[in-house]
Amino acid sequence: MSAETARRGRGEQDADGARDDVALRIDGSKPLTMESVAAVEAICAAAESEMSTTMLPVQVTGTPGKDWAHGLDVALVSKWERSLRRLERLSVTTVAVASGDCGGLALDVLLATDYRIATPDIRLSLFVDGEATWPGMAVYRLAQQAGGTRLRRAILFGAHLDAQESVDLGLVDEVTDDPNTALAATAEMVSGLSGRELAIRRQLMFDAANTSFEDALGRHLAACDRALRRAAAAGTP
Repeated sequence: MSAETARRGRGEQDADGARDDVALRIDGSKPLTMESVAAVEAICAAAESEMSTTMLPVQVTGTPGKDWAHGLDVALVSKWERSLRRLERLSVTTVAVASGDCGGLALDVLLATDYRIATPDIRLSLFVDGEATWPGMAVYRLAQQAGGTRLRRAILFGAHLDAQESVDLGLVDEVTDDPNTALAATAEMVSGLSGRELAIRRQLMFDAANTSFEDALGRHLAACDRALRRAAAAGTP
């Protein structure tokens, strides 16, 4: 399968708030199938059902071969993009651990996560089918997150982005030889955060790219009012 939920234990919750049986593994070398969509939808449902879970680890690696797009249709691509949007809006912190060449589904999922950890051998790239790069929503996310002009070669010609370039562009947050330790540190960082509040801040960040100050003000004031009410209810001075 190109994407699968990883069941790694008895379903106990770690001290950092991450369920040990809730994780996602994405192999970017595999074709997009309905099983890929179902796997992402299943992990989103699992994360949403366990309210005490604060972090969802996502492992991504692999890049497509030349026949990756063979047999695809727009209906399946649309389902995949909707599943990514659900992942992108989860009320938990999504943390990607990326290694090696990452393209296709692996790149799609990486760009939909909140925090990105990578090994030094990482290379990000869009799939090239012989005529041009794949025009999926990874192009949109790359341009939104790093600026289209800085990524002309990657978006137009499929040029690879190595570890340093990925960090410089803000597509990866840290590069390490010890991703497990980095993942544990990230889990500790987010363990006390509210997933629902995280989702609100994330949406405000998304909206900032295409919303005027005047239109954004009301949404931010509403979020501030919500934060003040929560603090008052909790007895926070």
